[in-house]
Amino acid sequence: MLPVRDGVGASQVSLPAGPWACVLEFLVERFPAISASDWTRRIEAGDVVDAAGRVVSALQAYAPHGKLYYYRTVPHEAPNAAQASVLFEDELLVAADKPHFLPVTPSGQYLQETLLIRLRRQLGLPQLTPLHRIDRETAGVVLFAKQPSLCSGYQALFAGRKVVKHYQAIAPADARMQFPLTRASHLVTSDHFMQMREAEAAPGAQPNAQTEIELMETRGCWSRYRLRPATGKRHQLRVHMAALGLPILGDRIYPKLLGAGGDEPDNPLRLLAESIAFRDPITGAERHFASRRQLHFPDTS
Repeated sequence: MLPVRDGVGASQVSLPAGPWACVLEFLVERFPAISASDWTRRIEAGDVVDAAGRVVSALQAYAPHGKLYYYRTVPHEAPNAAQASVLFEDELLVAADKPHFLPVTPSGQYLQETLLIRLRRQLGLPQLTPLHRIDRETAGVVLFAKQPSLCSGYQALFAGRKVVKHYQAIAPADARMQFPLTRASHLVTSDHFMQMREAEAAPGAQPNAQTEIELMETRGCWSRYRLRPATGKRHQLRVHMAALGLPILGDRIYPKLLGAGGDEPDNPLRLLAESIAFRDPITGAERHFASRRQLHFPDTS
């Protein structure tokens, strides 16, 4: 296995049975966006190893049913001016306050410009591991474990619904609706990979997504809502608010997926992971972390 380098851990790829004569031939076909010369350069630099940690060679005979490890790169990654802050740090946890438009973990075109990699470098913690995730467009509290061996205990809290999460959202006001209310539905992947949708549940099945919604304040045609998700389905809050006819201000995915146009720094998704609370499974202490960020109503002047 390769060590963490510049905050980035090694990626792995499984080696299925196939017709490839050598390692290089497999890698070029498996990752068509990466040229043979780039793979050759990485291999010659010792940046590709097998499951035993041995450096491979480009023309090494392909052996199926094993794994290779390598460092992922993103050529010409765009800089991101959005800056997070550290809310809390002890020997077990790091709580960060994430801005809009900063991804939590590497994915697609994002690698160095992600919250995880930045924190690993900033804090000198190469093993720092996220305990949960929020959307790139969402701001607010994100928790990380310093010791990967302890992640399972914290992640079990999320899976067991023993973590209390509060969000804020700004969305249209609707005087006809009575709050507080609970939205419970069955969420499934939509036809477009970027979207989730509500669907009819199987007979006798329980909804897999539930959100409590409270009205906090109203200013003109906009209101501030507090959202408490009892479950953690992908895009749950955004889907539930849109389904109620209250799409979150700045949402480019719900209720309608908008076309290309990129981020709008002056019109972010008005969704904030406001706070998170739980009993620590390691120490038994009550933990509570709150964002210092605020959502602003649109300027209607």
